[in-house]
Amino acid sequence: MKPRITLKKIAKEFGVSISTVSKALKDSHEISEDVRGRIKAFADFYNYKPNSLALQLRNQKTSVIGVIVPEIVHHFFSEVIDGIEKYANQHGYSVMVCISNESYNKEVSNISVLTNGSVDGLIISIARETQETQNFKHFEDLIKDDFPLVLFDRIIEDLQCDKVIIDDVGGAYKATEHLIEIGCKKIALLTTQDYVSVGALRKEGYLKALVANGVTIDESLIYKIDDSKNLYDQIEQLINASNSPDAILAVNEIYAANALKVAKERGLEIPEDIAIIGFTSGLISEFTSPPLTSVVQHGFLMGQNAAELLIHRIEHTAPEEFQKEVISTNLKIRKSTIRINNSNKLM
Repeated sequence: MKPRITLKKIAKEFGVSISTVSKALKDSHEISEDVRGRIKAFADFYNYKPNSLALQLRNQKTSVIGVIVPEIVHHFFSEVIDGIEKYANQHGYSVMVCISNESYNKEVSNISVLTNGSVDGLIISIARETQETQNFKHFEDLIKDDFPLVLFDRIIEDLQCDKVIIDDVGGAYKATEHLIEIGCKKIALLTTQDYVSVGALRKEGYLKALVANGVTIDESLIYKIDDSKNLYDQIEQLINASNSPDAILAVNEIYAANALKVAKERGLEIPEDIAIIGFTSGLISEFTSPPLTSVVQHGFLMGQNAAELLIHRIEHTAPEEFQKEVISTNLKIRKSTIRINNSNKLM
């Protein structure tokens, strides 16, 4: 008895995409006559029968885009969703949003629910736990099935799909250099564990800026936040340490705001005693006292670009090279780093 054959197995046999096999079996003139003939003969030999339910789900256009974000607390993800929705709505698509809560299992579950025929494609920022476990099978399965997928912000470089990121290295470089320019000597980095891609890249930018400006790297000033422990207490340990910093670069807005709170409660003047910069210029940064200097990530633009890539992938089934778009950052300077007189810090 011949084994059951599927579109995926036929595609693997001929080294082509599933959509190419599907078009060949439908006698599409987009596929050359020779390739069509060989694929149809192979399918006939193995008595290929299409899965009617799978075909119905694959061919039924929903005009809905699925979005999965790790969390909604950060202003950045709200901006991205806003950008996705605006572009999608303008092009006749609705948006369905799910939150993974940084959980691998929740991320897998969300993907399973959304790809059962509910959406035409997915835009995803990868959960922290997924990056920690390095288990990307659920993404690999989507790609094998030619399911339209765009990763943003937290991505996996090796996955063959469209991606949109910000220039994390460049953003951290600009922020660190700004702190050096205002006279800071001991610049601490409040960052994530190294398995979180954006944290690792921002650390890279921070280190590059120190080296480029002749500042000695002090590993004790690189503080990796453990999410299983109290954030406030961890930042307090850094600021109260004997080798206390005169500046902090935080890799997100929440870390920066907590650093500001700890510093003020310790009686430090900001920015005279300690200057603080965070990533993401959201409402928290704008309305803290003093307002926080921020690396502007342009989340709305990232969302628009991600939606544009996904809709193009949905509506153009012919194979195209995957795109990786990198969005530049800029520094929004506020009072947390504006010093009236730098002379004392430069001595």
